[in-house]
Amino acid sequence: MSTIKRRPGRRPGSADTRGEILAAARRVFAEMGFDKATVRGIAREAQVDPALVHHYFDTKEGIFAEALRLPLNPELVVSTLLEGPREGIGERLVRLILKVTAVPETREPMLALIRSAMTHDHAASMFRDFVTNALLYRVADALGVPHLRIEAAFSQMFGVLMARYVLKLEPMAGADPEELVELLAPTIQRYFTE
Repeated sequence: MSTIKRRPGRRPGSADTRGEILAAARRVFAEMGFDKATVRGIAREAQVDPALVHHYFDTKEGIFAEALRLPLNPELVVSTLLEGPREGIGERLVRLILKVTAVPETREPMLALIRSAMTHDHAASMFRDFVTNALLYRVADALGVPHLRIEAAFSQMFGVLMARYVLKLEPMAGADPEELVELLAPTIQRYFTE
């Protein structure tokens, strides 16, 4: 009697392995949250080799962003914020957030996640774990800034998004992005330089 050893990678019979990995990731993130979910656990749920998960999504942060249809890639956000002189990080942060939220295709998934996090404890936990571990603390640690300072900067921008897109407060909702950059960037910068 011979046993056939299954090769790692794509399982036979499925044409949409990437889609099945995403579906498995959504289940794993929903059950375990961002912090406790692992690429191996997602691969096990999808019945594929972990290397295949990395092939399609690179990192756990990448698969999380796609699984929840986040409009931004954490790696791109971190590199954008850290590129360039430290005295320009406040402006880069404000510009990035305003650019990402300027168009409905990227704004709506973010607002949906924010609204879910505000009304559902599990969604709040996943959002908090993702934002702190995949974005904020990575930037803070790279800059040598206390976590409290980057959380303060994030909370200020979070408030701007709520006022601009959820509450639609005027004149904030209709303000020109350049006006907001000029107004907000110096305050955000203070969190990174004092």
